[in-house]
Amino acid sequence: MSDLDNQPHERFVSHLTRNTIALILAGGRGSRLKQMTDWRAKPAVPFGGKFRIIDFPLSNCVNSGIRKIGVLTQYKSDSLIRHIQQGWGFLRGEFGEFVDLMPAQQRINETSWYQGTADAIYQNIDILRSVNPEYVLVLAGDHIYKMDYGAMLADHVAKGADLTIGCIEVSLEDAAAFGVMDVDDDRRVKAFVEKPENPPVMPGRTDTALASMGIYVFKTEFLFEQLIKDADNPNSSSDFGKDIIPAVIGDHIVNAYPFLDLQSGQQSYWRDVGTLDAYWAANMELIGVKPDLNLYDNSWPIWTYQAQTPPAKFVFNDDDRRGEAVDSMVSGGCVISGSKVTHSLLFSNVRVNSYTTIKDSVVLPSVIIGRHCRITKAIIEKGCNVPEGTIIGEDRAEDEKRFEVSQGGVVLVTPDMLGQRRHYVRK
Repeated sequence: MSDLDNQPHERFVSHLTRNTIALILAGGRGSRLKQMTDWRAKPAVPFGGKFRIIDFPLSNCVNSGIRKIGVLTQYKSDSLIRHIQQGWGFLRGEFGEFVDLMPAQQRINETSWYQGTADAIYQNIDILRSVNPEYVLVLAGDHIYKMDYGAMLADHVAKGADLTIGCIEVSLEDAAAFGVMDVDDDRRVKAFVEKPENPPVMPGRTDTALASMGIYVFKTEFLFEQLIKDADNPNSSSDFGKDIIPAVIGDHIVNAYPFLDLQSGQQSYWRDVGTLDAYWAANMELIGVKPDLNLYDNSWPIWTYQAQTPPAKFVFNDDDRRGEAVDSMVSGGCVISGSKVTHSLLFSNVRVNSYTTIKDSVVLPSVIIGRHCRITKAIIEKGCNVPEGTIIGEDRAEDEKRFEVSQGGVVLVTPDMLGQRRHYVRK
């Protein structure tokens, strides 16, 4: 595979980003996250102590100079919509900048909601025509990474491509969970297969495949042509990976864009946090001394809605009752009262009461944990009130009676599991 071209002049890239609209597909449930997505869409799931998953693609757009953004929503989108309204209203409409919410609204007929990733964009073609972008950048709203989309746009133009697909290198074993590309030495895509049993390998490699990140750059009119053609096909599932991409490979220029660090040439950080184990692990990675995802990088900040909270507080300093957190991340508004937190990540407004220990855990916002609790390798959902003396993560059989336990042994605790009917609906 050839190296990426030298990066073009900044003014050229800024011209491309100004004439691009990004469409973030944020309508999916993410059922593999179990009860975490019972009442919210996956892109709205909290991550990293103060963010939500969708903040990462949104921040990538803004940091890349793409200021025309549409967020396509569908499944249980209330918290996602409120988050975007509260935290992403700073772009200036006078300059043609916006983050617009594009919910499923039966624009094509009175019976059809979004039927697939391609259909979601097809149903908004009239809106896109009014914006009149030169390029369309299609993004998944549920992955964690930092990426300069300007470099990918420049590569798309330099190669004269009709479609460019962002991709990462994965093992052949992991490739079975992705859409996988077969490419030549110039990154031209020869085939695209969804979740293959025998994935094609990269040129010159024997153990690595190129997997789609769900990131696509299209020439606008080319995208519209393909969406209309797909909509006229009664046998299509209206999905980019299953229908649009395989249909255009033979007759059009479709290129792969490997997501590599531009300095080292190594694979850049990208995580699909679509399972409880993956979500827990990605949050745990952030606690490391030098994590692969640097949230303290001022040159590429992750933007979000910032709740106004007081600083975290640690109280009591007795031998048997000391408020402390070691090897952990603790957000604003937390009170660690005579308890110990080790290798854990606490979101905002968490209260940990005396004589409790928390280890290897992710605690979401507004959780209260009672006295004399022991919690290990757990995800405690937002709003839980954990009773005094609760033990979690020490006996899998006991945990499975009350909570959700992942294949990797991560224990998910929600208010409903504790008998606290936070989302109770009367039938």
